[in-house]
Amino acid sequence: MNRISSQLATQLSLVSLDGRRRPEPPALVLVAHGSRDPRTLATVHTLLDRIRELRPGLPVHLGHIELNAPLLPDTLAALGTGDAVLVPLLLSRGYHVKRDIPEMAAAAQARTRVAAPLGPHPLLVETLYDRLVEAGWRTRTDEATRRTSAVVLAAAGSRDPEGAVDTHRTAQLLSDRLGVPVVPAYASAAAPTVETAIRALAARGRHRVAVASYFTAPGLFATQCAEAAPWIASAPLGTHPAMADLILHRYDQSLAATATTEPALASA
Repeated sequence: MNRISSQLATQLSLVSLDGRRRPEPPALVLVAHGSRDPRTLATVHTLLDRIRELRPGLPVHLGHIELNAPLLPDTLAALGTGDAVLVPLLLSRGYHVKRDIPEMAAAAQARTRVAAPLGPHPLLVETLYDRLVEAGWRTRTDEATRRTSAVVLAAAGSRDPEGAVDTHRTAQLLSDRLGVPVVPAYASAAAPTVETAIRALAARGRHRVAVASYFTAPGLFATQCAEAAPWIASAPLGTHPAMADLILHRYDQSLAATATTEPALASA
């Protein structure tokens, strides 16, 4: 019912009080990293379909930073001089969010604004929680079990210290949700590794350790991190319904910020 109401509200918003159709809203360009794993591209396309279902009147496009077509510069070139909000399908700040995407946007003719990365955000925490429950995490445990339990939040990793800050924030929010320690660990570019984090937790008496996959889609890093789990490992965030909601939230948030600071999207 909520989804139907959202779709109806979106359709009505495209019509002005005098019955004439309003100008098309700025396009949402979902910016994915790109991957050689075909499951990643399938996940991204499913997310795009869900976004279109939630906002039927919203132009939605895809652009990759690397590895997959369409590449972001090609997507922006096809938009011409149209307005667009670029929403990174990335979970924290880092080089791609700070440099790659803005530089590609600046080189395009389209009038663009780059939204914040998806994380940290409570919707991601709820998605991580649901994925852990799907993998076998018990929603109710006694105190003795909690004292021996913990979670390793397995992320891709970044050399940018702000990326680590964002991941630590997500880990803290998930810890609050679960009531057990949650330790961030990384597949590359940062420390500790998942294996190191698991050993450190075991040294503290935490032997019931789950690995929470903090990746947007299946892939090499997610698989390697899951294989290191001594107990259960959750699936990546993937096509959880909250992901499409969060992408649209970042889009709306960017438009709202634009509206309060300038009359229109800035020309890149």
